[in-house]
Amino acid sequence: MADLLELTPQGLYCREGDFHVDPWRGVPRAIVTHAHADHARPGCDRYLCAARGTLVLRERVGGGAPIDTLRWGESLSINGVKVSLHPSGHVLGAAQVRLEHRGRVWVVSGDYKVCDAFEPVACDVFVTESTFGLPIYRWAGPDRVAAEINAWWRDNQAAGRTSVILAYALGKGQRIAAIVDPAIGPIVAHGAVMKMVRAYRDSGVRLPPIDGVPPRARRVGDGRALVIAPPSVAGSRWLRLFGEASVAPASGWMTVRGIRRRRGCERGFVLSDHADFPGLLGAIEATRARRVLVTHGASESLARLLCERGLDAAPLATRFTGERPPDDATDDEADEPHDVRAAVEEGV
Repeated sequence: MADLLELTPQGLYCREGDFHVDPWRGVPRAIVTHAHADHARPGCDRYLCAARGTLVLRERVGGGAPIDTLRWGESLSINGVKVSLHPSGHVLGAAQVRLEHRGRVWVVSGDYKVCDAFEPVACDVFVTESTFGLPIYRWAGPDRVAAEINAWWRDNQAAGRTSVILAYALGKGQRIAAIVDPAIGPIVAHGAVMKMVRAYRDSGVRLPPIDGVPPRARRVGDGRALVIAPPSVAGSRWLRLFGEASVAPASGWMTVRGIRRRRGCERGFVLSDHADFPGLLGAIEATRARRVLVTHGASESLARLLCERGLDAAPLATRFTGERPPDDATDDEADEPHDVRAAVEEGV
């Protein structure tokens, strides 16, 4: 029996339904798990996403192409393939795509984080990410990370330094704003982060007060502010707007001290929108899938481990990147401005 999904030059393709899932080129019909740049590409004729993620996807792909939506668990038949979307816990509106055709059930996880929002979906074949698919990656609870960020922010205030935390514009930036203590001082954000803050608020997500960074701001908030900016500003002239500053990435990669040292950051916070290693194993087990296809990250290592546990597992070579190490040349938000002129034009 043929696979329900196959790899093509455009990405994961369902021949029976004549659609792609998270294509990396423009296609006639795209089902999108979430709006990060490696999963949601502009140039498709038509999109389908979870209703919760409509506004962030529109922000990502621009106007023009229609965006169809499904509520969680609602199903749609596309050329005889039953399609439904289920929460992945990654970012706003992030979905797992369930495909059913002639008794076969496949689930494409996209990126996921095992949390209260995540919904395990039973299937025959599970396409899983493996960004942090090694045993060293184990996340502390959000309360502990929030306490660490709050203490760092207060210490910087006492020393007269502005606190700048580097986080992806979609998802991570809003997560940080939601967990820190706004009583410590003002929260301000780079223009790329503010675009998604507005999309989140317009989608009904409650966030604390967050302002854009004024042009040519220096010691914004008299050095008391927490500045949230994308990783692409690291080492840029834009950071000079704030005078003396302490810069800290927020990423699952901060588990590895060597990455932080190579980046030249005195501090980093272990915070990710992806599943850690135990979360990956638990999510895979919960699907009851006998066949697992593993994309990006530690795909070969995780596939070997799953085979040792009796599953039919193999790496699947896609262009999905997951969360990039902060010393990579590119990151998930590749369209963010890198210099102060572009930043000012973006309204920061």
